[in-house]
Amino acid sequence: MGVTKVTTKILIMGYSIAIDGPAGAGKSTIAKEVAKKLGFIYVDTGAMYRAMALFFLRRGISPEDTKRIEEECEQVNISIQYQQGVQVVLLNGENVNHLIRTEEVGKMASATSTNGQVRRKLVALQQELAQSCCVVMDGRDIGTCVLPSADVKVYLTADSKVRAKRRYLELKEKGEVCDLNTIEEDIKARDLQDMNRKISPLRQAQDAVLIDSSQLSPQEVMEKIYLLVQETGYRENKE
Repeated sequence: MGVTKVTTKILIMGYSIAIDGPAGAGKSTIAKEVAKKLGFIYVDTGAMYRAMALFFLRRGISPEDTKRIEEECEQVNISIQYQQGVQVVLLNGENVNHLIRTEEVGKMASATSTNGQVRRKLVALQQELAQSCCVVMDGRDIGTCVLPSADVKVYLTADSKVRAKRRYLELKEKGEVCDLNTIEEDIKARDLQDMNRKISPLRQAQDAVLIDSSQLSPQEVMEKIYLLVQETGYRENKE
């Protein structure tokens, strides 16, 4: 369900894959690998919000100045390209990869991402990307709001205990001190928050295919998504 079989065809541009799901389900990891295999652009929507935040900081705008934020965001163009195999975030044509991962930018992005006008602007830019090239996007509302007409929609989830264990091992590998039970409680709280937020809450699109990765390896998840892509009639242009 969720995917309609059609006759085989070569699609050059404008093909989109939407992957939604709760925190810790492995969306970004899977989305990046799927994009890499298919030669699509992985659209890091979080990086786009950070680029917008950088723009506001450069303009000296306070995160509390809602009016200026809503006015100024209309002056922004943000896009994502791949240059020599590296994802590049462009803010009004400038590569800002090295500028958007600071704590200051992160705080501004967190404060401004809930603004309805900011969100509408970035959604419009993300939709433009999807219309002009082949993309894979992951998030909480890609299939429901950002790309409601995506060629393939996936709702990727996993049991909260499994997601917590994955996060725990990831943090331990980095040498960080952490508690598994605390991580699971944080994940459950995040789920509740995401599912009940006023703007674009987390939910499975009616035509999205549910994939529970609790007992699946990343490779098995990707194979399921590749099969969904093939069922739409898409095949890579190797001619």
